[in-house]
Amino acid sequence: MQVPFLDLAAAHKGVRNDILAAWARLVDAGRFVGGEEVDAFEREFAAQCGARHCVAVGSGTDALRFILLGMGIMPGDDVVTTPMTFIATAEAITQAGARPVFVDVHPVTRNMNPEHLEAAITPRTRCILPVHLYGQPADMRGILDVAERRGIPVVEDAAQAHLARFEGRMAGTIGHAGAFSFYPGKNLGACGEAGAVVTDDRELAATVRALRDHGQMKKHLHVVEGYNGRCDAMQAAALRVKLPGLAGANARRAEYAALYSALLAGVPGLQVPEVLPDRESAWHLYCVLVEQRGAVAEALRREGIGTAVHYPVPLHLLAPYAFLDHMRGDFPVAEHVADHALSLPLYPELGEERVRHVATVLRRVMTKG
Repeated sequence: MQVPFLDLAAAHKGVRNDILAAWARLVDAGRFVGGEEVDAFEREFAAQCGARHCVAVGSGTDALRFILLGMGIMPGDDVVTTPMTFIATAEAITQAGARPVFVDVHPVTRNMNPEHLEAAITPRTRCILPVHLYGQPADMRGILDVAERRGIPVVEDAAQAHLARFEGRMAGTIGHAGAFSFYPGKNLGACGEAGAVVTDDRELAATVRALRDHGQMKKHLHVVEGYNGRCDAMQAAALRVKLPGLAGANARRAEYAALYSALLAGVPGLQVPEVLPDRESAWHLYCVLVEQRGAVAEALRREGIGTAVHYPVPLHLLAPYAFLDHMRGDFPVAEHVADHALSLPLYPELGEERVRHVATVLRRVMTKG
């Protein structure tokens, strides 16, 4: 049985005609940048998240960068984050002119560990940026306790956490602002690049709107030097078609994740992901930790099962951040996760039969030694 790691064709089969019809209306009207589709998506996504404001932008990286710039982050500032994430998190920090300061992750959630947070704060710290990795929210209570005591704002990287919850609150709305990605493989994916900022801060939302459009508050009124970071109308239209099905799709992801965990419980040399009781994961990814990851992935590939690695090198060991003078051993939990994480197929169209097949093959591979 062939089980691809991701099947975007299957994901779009049920909404294909609706997306094409929406695009045809835009082509006929000649409306491609901004306009009602973008405005409507912003209203609808803000409502889904329970936020006052949503600003659609060109990518999740734009969303993070514009939040930091809009909050006044500048050269000489520190932003505390995690090394166990995609490079875009740190790119946004350095492109705003600041320095990323890393905190090791929790061994269960693989997110920022608040126990190490206080020690990472310096007199230059201007923001704490937790990542809701794989779709499970970070320990926002522990992070906010430190942040509020030190008077430091918190910005959430919720790129993988659409509709995830921590203590009943939506990811992306717990801190000062949240950044989402709508890259095609995300739980809510565009048909290209797109992202969004959500916040209750009206002034920050207005600043992000200007930053995404060359610093314009309105046409030819440039209040700052900005960027070309707009979300085009075609992507907004596709996202509007797919948004009503997001909660149901997340529920199917959760169902398949629970089945994986039940079928893989007790397999030697394999650790299944665990979601803590105070949070609800979006289950963007289902990442197990395995010994001899390369051999296991190859054995699954020979059986027609696709896998991926998120992420093979923690940020502090990547060449772009060599200037921070970190070395292996500085963040041991993140390094252990990076060395052992293997993502299994997980998407709403996967189906129970294929979940059972993947688990059966993986169990056989692991027990054969």
